[in-house]
Amino acid sequence: MRVLGINALFHDPAAALVLDGVVVAAAEEERFSRRKHGKRPLPFSAWELPELSARWCLERAGLTPGDLDAVAYAYDPALARPADELGLHDPYDWLRQDYARQAPGFLAEALPGLDPERVRFVPHHVAHAASAGLAGPYPDSAVLVLDGRGECGAHLAGHYRDGELEVFAALDLPDSLGLFYEDLTQHLGFLRGSDEFKVMALASYGVPRFAERLGAYVAPLADGGFRARPVPWTEFTAPRPPGAAWLPQHADLAASAQHVLEETQLALARDLHERTGAEVLTMAGGVALNCVANSRLYRDSPFTEVWVQPAAGDAGTALGAALHVAREREPVKPMGTAALGRGWSDVELREWLEEAAVPYEEPADIAETVAEVLAADGVVAWFQGRSEYGPRALGHRSLLAHPGRAENLERLNAVKGREEFRPVAPMVRAERAAEIFSGGPLPSPYMLFVHEVAPEWRARIPAVVHVDGTARVQTVDGADEPLMAGVLAAFERRTGLPVVVNTSLNTAGRPMVDDPRDALECFGSAPVDLLALGPFAVRRAGVFA
Repeated sequence: MRVLGINALFHDPAAALVLDGVVVAAAEEERFSRRKHGKRPLPFSAWELPELSARWCLERAGLTPGDLDAVAYAYDPALARPADELGLHDPYDWLRQDYARQAPGFLAEALPGLDPERVRFVPHHVAHAASAGLAGPYPDSAVLVLDGRGECGAHLAGHYRDGELEVFAALDLPDSLGLFYEDLTQHLGFLRGSDEFKVMALASYGVPRFAERLGAYVAPLADGGFRARPVPWTEFTAPRPPGAAWLPQHADLAASAQHVLEETQLALARDLHERTGAEVLTMAGGVALNCVANSRLYRDSPFTEVWVQPAAGDAGTALGAALHVAREREPVKPMGTAALGRGWSDVELREWLEEAAVPYEEPADIAETVAEVLAADGVVAWFQGRSEYGPRALGHRSLLAHPGRAENLERLNAVKGREEFRPVAPMVRAERAAEIFSGGPLPSPYMLFVHEVAPEWRARIPAVVHVDGTARVQTVDGADEPLMAGVLAAFERRTGLPVVVNTSLNTAGRPMVDDPRDALECFGSAPVDLLALGPFAVRRAGVFA
């Protein structure tokens, strides 16, 4: 069966393709359009069809739109209710629902040859759930979905057994942990629906002194659900103007919100474990990108394993919708990697370099060349293989640096134009991780948990240690990622450190680099010392030559 999955409603438009039960391609539209999260001016801020990513998915498999058995659209307008009935103020919601109802026609126009009768609406949170329970590696798992909103809710709790989903609970709006965190994000001067991870980072600088008061608005309930009502944030602190300096009270409010989020999630997980008896919890929805809360669940919930969809936000619903529809007709296989986006052959990369007339070299071993530059405290733009699906750079579109220089945190944040309080992440070979990091699942290939950094290592790799002594770790398995494992091994031979700094290859406000042109533009505009484009090296003039 050939199923194309589509997300095109709230934000993060994306497409994914499942052939004969196997995930073959998945990509976010922003990587093609270069509009982060698919944002446009209001009122059409998120209603962007993933035309480019959908066409690429089909091209990747050698298919035309007419070859598809189904198109799975990750929203069912038949389940939606007017915003005012849900306790929401959303003057454009009726237009959004009308857009969704007309999606089959829009898709047929964007993908000529597609039969609009083959478009299937999949409930938003069922698509999220499938992106965890079906895409994850466990045939039996409890599944928890928490996000901002779907058709009329922001939550699903269920159980996947041999590909079948049993839903236990799905709370209606306005109770929403995702909207709770989005509202705080906006109150603290950040971009809602985009910058929630900044609030999570800021929380580590504060103390949760407002947590008890916030508990009047957000808290678990005895029946296994939760309350998450709109918070009058100005009763806690004045709004922070965008771009203004953050103050201790802002960090304290962020820490308080993080605390009540974690406590509520933990109660939901305990209830779900009682209902299912499952050993594994799989998670999706935008709230599942909160890696601090994920680690709390791993440590303190009754589940022995926690697996989070790497594209846990709305982009992942494209994959989940496709898997859900495919599973109705045939068994489906878990995703084996997040590297599901575009890639280029060495021949094609050389052609890009020749076209750009950029001086380059082809070293005998690009891993050794990169390790040499990193050991000399250079910053490397790393472009290898297929791009990642989801918001995390996982060693395919990354900026790399030396972790032993504390100043490299400030340096990389300056390169990317980011706030000074935001951490960067360590990448480590899987076999070395346990001696340095603890308190979270290992291996951790998708950078979705935080780990405690061993005290004796904090002074050795200060660039990747957050203010609270944690780090958001990515482990690298040499069997899956031999080239990056080679960089790590070569860097350790030179420095004694089995860790490198890894952050996404982009600058502030722009999507992650995806194609070679993006990589060359980023290299040309940012103070980066070396671009490793496949097997080729492009050096900054006069640096590390």
